[in-house]
Amino acid sequence: MKVLVDFDLCESNAMCEALAPEVFELDDDDYLVVKKEHVGPEDLDSVRRAVASCPKAAISLQEAPTDG
Repeated sequence: MKVLVDFDLCESNAMCEALAPEVFELDDDDYLVVKKEHVGPEDLDSVRRAVASCPKAAISLQEAPTDG
C-alpha cells in the first residue's frame, strides 16, 4: 500500500504521527514528513487508524498496482 498525503489539506496536527510514528513525523518546522511511502502489513493497521483519524482527511492509502 502507498501512503498519499494532500499537503494542501494537511494541518500538521500530528495525529498521524501519534498513531503511526514509524511512517509519519513532523519536521523541525512542524511540517509533515512521510518517512515510508510504501507500507507493508506490519504498519498497515496503524496507518489505517491515522487515515481514519486525520481531521482534514488529508491522508489516504492507494492499493499497489498488480502485474498482469
